[in-house]
Amino acid sequence: MILLDLPAMLAEQNTTGTAESAATGLQIDDLAALCKASGDRLRLEVLQVLRQDSLAVQELCAIFDIRQPALSHHLKVMASAGLVASRREGNSIYYRRAVLGRQAGLQASLYNAIDQMPLSATLAERVLDVQQNRQHSSQQFFQQNADKFRAQQDLIASYTQYADTVAQLLADAPLSQHRLALEVGPGDGAFLLHLAPQFERVIALDNAAEMLARSEALARREQLGNVEFLHGDTRDKRLQQISADCIVVNMVLHHTPSPAGIFQDLASCLSDSGVLLVTDLCHHDQDWAREACGDLWLGFEPQDLLAWAQRAGLDEIASVYLAQRNGFQIQVRLFGHLQANEGLSV
Repeated sequence: MILLDLPAMLAEQNTTGTAESAATGLQIDDLAALCKASGDRLRLEVLQVLRQDSLAVQELCAIFDIRQPALSHHLKVMASAGLVASRREGNSIYYRRAVLGRQAGLQASLYNAIDQMPLSATLAERVLDVQQNRQHSSQQFFQQNADKFRAQQDLIASYTQYADTVAQLLADAPLSQHRLALEVGPGDGAFLLHLAPQFERVIALDNAAEMLARSEALARREQLGNVEFLHGDTRDKRLQQISADCIVVNMVLHHTPSPAGIFQDLASCLSDSGVLLVTDLCHHDQDWAREACGDLWLGFEPQDLLAWAQRAGLDEIASVYLAQRNGFQIQVRLFGHLQANEGLSV
């Protein structure tokens, strides 16, 4: 049973005066729509599986074993009530939980109540299948294109176009220690040349063995003796044993099955005073990038990255946006634990 403190939520939003009576009526209408939209088991379970991830309509159909017309009806009702939001990614439409709207108090209480309930074993297994299919697609691309990595990357944003900005943001970051840095998805290893001189120890993590081998080859050529190479992903249990002062994720999120999950994973192995440096594309509509570059996501809205970071207990320290001549835009974001970095800016 979902228990919501309706009287408290309504009292919070209660207004007085003639000028505000119409607004109160609108809030009551919104409340009625929200209650109606959430008064269904399937819709509540949809909100459960959307807790940390955006899912395509086809993926939701597979998870809930339901035909698309029936699911689309439920999603339309939820969208009208402000519970879910959608965006087009090429030929697919992805849904996520909507940000808190006019019924923010009640909406937050609903989300909190849902999040306290365990996802059924069947749904959890199907969600995992979706994520594994995404990851397999990404890994397969890099297995087949490891030797063309730099050329493929240059189609959208070459490393040289953002490397100096990332390096400068890291140099200006409020780091108190330089013991350990972790780079997720180091590609051909280029940014390891910046990390190795600045930190006592560097770990390069990649789930594509072919790409990790390229990074390791560069480290040998450049004699980077303090770099270790780890074949795995951010859920690897070995990461639970580290406390990184800096974690770098350059142009990786749009290749990962669950970008929001990456923030959760990395926040848990980031030191209290450490920083998370993320570089990725802003949202775009150039669907050719999926096939040409192995992208699972067509970039991200800046507020999405911030929301995922905050959900993981991190907050923004600094941001830089770089416009590209080909129409793409790059976002370079620096995050840290809220308590440790409160009041700091770069």
